[in-house]
Amino acid sequence: MTELYSERGASGWPLVWGPLFAVLGFLSELIIGDRPHTLMWIVTGLGLLWLTAVWVYARRRFLAVRVTSTHLTQGREHLKIADIASLPDEEAKPGTRVLGGGLSVPRKYAEVPVRLKDGTRVLAWASDAEAFRDALRTAVKDCTP
Repeated sequence: MTELYSERGASGWPLVWGPLFAVLGFLSELIIGDRPHTLMWIVTGLGLLWLTAVWVYARRRFLAVRVTSTHLTQGREHLKIADIASLPDEEAKPGTRVLGGGLSVPRKYAEVPVRLKDGTRVLAWASDAEAFRDALRTAVKDCTP
């Protein structure tokens, strides 16, 4: 199974923000000359780290995009490449089902219409629509007998 395209949904960098802000707050208290509230800054850093970890986990789970030689994964949904008939160039009609379980294409992601072999149309999505479309076309072409 060859991976042709992949988006993780989020990187790990946001996990650094909360503890970094807490360290900056602690250092600002030291520089100002106040007695630093060490326990408060530790709790603040850990709290922000926990909230950010939840956010990163959710983005990685629900916004991950992956195209392999056999499957298309959009968030929580997996679609066999063999079920894809084509990638039409026309826009999808309003109300077209969105892959991944959402009500609409996630913000900052481009729509990619997909026609399935059973005749239905669905909306796939990716941040780099051209690379995603090329990877899907390659996978569909390689899967077709």
